[in-house]
Amino acid sequence: MTEVNRPPRAGGWTRLVTARPRLSLLVALLITALAVVAGSDVADRLTSGGWEDPKAESTYATKALQREFPNSQPNLLLMIDAGDTSVDDPGVAAEAKRLTERLAAEKGVTGVGSYWQTGAPALRAEDGRQALIAARLTGDETTMNATLDRITPEFRGTHGPVDVKIGGIVAVRHEMQTIIQEDLTRAELIALPVTLVLLVMAFGSAVAALLPLVVGVVAILGTNAILRGLTELTDVSIFALNLTTAMGLGLAIDYALFIVRRFREELSAGADPRAAVATTLRTAGRTVLFSALTVAVSLAAMAVFPQSFLKSIAYAGIAVVLLAAAAALIVLPAALVLLGERVNALDLRKLFRRRRAQGAPAREEGAVWGRTAGFVMRRAPFFALATTAGLVLLGLPFLGVKFGSADDRQLPASAESRVVQQHIREDFPGTPGGGLEILAEGRATEAQYAAYKDEIAALPDVLRVDGPVVDGDAAYFAVQPKGDVVDEAVQDLVHDIRAQAADAPFKTSVTGAGAVLVDTKEAIGGGLPLALSFIAVVTLLLVFLLTGSVLVPLQAILLNALSLTAMFGAMIWVFQDGHLSGLLGFSSSGSIETTLPVLMFCVAFGLSMDYGVFLLSRIKEEYDHTGDHTAAVRHGLQRTGGLITAAAVILAVVMIAIGTSRVTNTKMLGLGLALAVLMDAMIVRSLLVPAVMRLTGRATWWAPAPLRRFHERFGLSEGESAPRATATGTATGTAAETDTETGTGTEPGTGSTPPPTTTGSGKGEESNRDKESGADPESDGDEESDTDRQSDHDKVEISG
Repeated sequence: MTEVNRPPRAGGWTRLVTARPRLSLLVALLITALAVVAGSDVADRLTSGGWEDPKAESTYATKALQREFPNSQPNLLLMIDAGDTSVDDPGVAAEAKRLTERLAAEKGVTGVGSYWQTGAPALRAEDGRQALIAARLTGDETTMNATLDRITPEFRGTHGPVDVKIGGIVAVRHEMQTIIQEDLTRAELIALPVTLVLLVMAFGSAVAALLPLVVGVVAILGTNAILRGLTELTDVSIFALNLTTAMGLGLAIDYALFIVRRFREELSAGADPRAAVATTLRTAGRTVLFSALTVAVSLAAMAVFPQSFLKSIAYAGIAVVLLAAAAALIVLPAALVLLGERVNALDLRKLFRRRRAQGAPAREEGAVWGRTAGFVMRRAPFFALATTAGLVLLGLPFLGVKFGSADDRQLPASAESRVVQQHIREDFPGTPGGGLEILAEGRATEAQYAAYKDEIAALPDVLRVDGPVVDGDAAYFAVQPKGDVVDEAVQDLVHDIRAQAADAPFKTSVTGAGAVLVDTKEAIGGGLPLALSFIAVVTLLLVFLLTGSVLVPLQAILLNALSLTAMFGAMIWVFQDGHLSGLLGFSSSGSIETTLPVLMFCVAFGLSMDYGVFLLSRIKEEYDHTGDHTAAVRHGLQRTGGLITAAAVILAVVMIAIGTSRVTNTKMLGLGLALAVLMDAMIVRSLLVPAVMRLTGRATWWAPAPLRRFHERFGLSEGESAPRATATGTATGTAAETDTETGTGTEPGTGSTPPPTTTGSGKGEESNRDKESGADPESDGDEESDTDRQSDHDKVEISG
């Protein structure tokens, strides 16, 4: 039975984008211009904190001490260097006292104290050549930064017989923000031209290569505006600027890569620009939406943690992923309608195609990936075991992880605030600013305070206890541990102090770097099961809706997790243990900031699912078309291997550019995610996935009857596709009604026998279609094989 061919039916969204492309671009340009204005000052409103649990005991104690005893929580330090003279020299002491009085008179500064006022040994270097003036800047982070900018020129530098350097946590965070902003600008200047070169290599056409880059720039500008809007609602970490800008650029380019490629395929098949865009949006566009959803789900899991650092990146990340998809689905289609065939202009590969046409044998597109899949599947047990063992081995260093807190050692060694903190760490007794503080609330006698102090001093690993400093019904004690903040002994000391709270005659709360670390680890540990469960459940559901299989979603989760092992192993071996620190230009603190593994897992898992969905959808489509599981796996890798690799390399370039940052955490974030993306695309998708799917065989697609019915009703089914036009612009028939057993059939509307087809490569069909259209079969190495085109006639691809 024959069918009457009808023109493609465009949905409402497609009509909106393609009917008035100039208007769509004008609106997009206007919104982008507004985004430039709205996001112009975003960097100044971001914070470098947010690592703490706002409901933790240490957070409560810190705020209470800042309110009741500002001198106990200095966040600004002036290091007075007397050179070869002692800090007790009368001339040095006189100048230091004058600087102390000047600092105390500054607006926004409180709690000023110095070695020359108190004589405290902790404020004097052991060699007697440096001493400290401590103070507290008041207000929120923006206010404190403004105060620091105002007073720093007045105090930094030489004053008579002394030299002054600025340190303290406020100076560290402010310098970190400044460096990150500078590094981000440099990273963009590195990433954009390199990305353009890679896109030209992938597309050949300079015009086609520029389109994804334009979409990426739109995504960056929109990202800044989104982050600026979020700062009005919540604290947003400065690290969100790096990560979301990189993801906005990388994903926008990836999505545009998929869409431009599919559009060119439709044009090469003879479709006019509007019809080509309509088909592209129904196929590759659907992939982009599904892909963005999977990434957003992984990022959303960070919102379950209490730290504003993770929450802000979750909110910003979700918005940026959706923005990248929107830019690819709105700006790009409108531009493609207007460009039409000119999208192939400035094709730099014409020379090479002529050489092949003059005598070289035609090369099947994706043949290398197809052969790789076949080779792997013939040795599936070996590749499955070897690849899994190798990935697990790479991840073993993570078993030795030591969690810590971000401090001045994140900064380059030349940063002034780090120089000050390093001097304090090495040359001053104990660890000023790194001890523990105990807030005691409730009226007590002097004897009760003394007894409590003796109990604390008797605990293991306590160097000394200072205090109490009493003000009405509140008091505080300063406890100096023997070890460093990240030492287990110091964390055990926090637990021991808190365990004595029940016996104290007053309410006690412990804070300080060690207590904050303990509370942060507990908050991460408490939120981790929920976050992992959320990712797992939603991922299982999404992949099931895509494939209708019970086993494939489980495989996807396990294989995605394996793809991250190299990233986590490198995190410890390189950044915690300090290997390659000289080459990469950082100093190891001997620990990993507690929240970073969570952040990197959520982002890397989402990106891994991004590529996994693209591969699985192609495999599933081919399996539905042929019923041949092995051929479907081979076909899926052949059709997507090059594209996934190109997309991964481009995203890795963006992440590596971020990894050139001079701030260690940003460096680890960028380089770690680049490694995870490349491992996923080149090892997991190329070797492990085909090996495992070959071992599971046809059982891969099994689902119980109730779930099959659920998928038939709610799954991501393929709708009606648009028939392609011939080279002369007339509509061609949909797929031939072919008998799957005999391979024969009648082409609709003609009554003639169609060209022979195969369930594998579709070479026979390709040859005949090329003859009919007059197209060069090697006109573009990026075009899909005609087996895919036949499938496109039958149904709308999910994968694009």
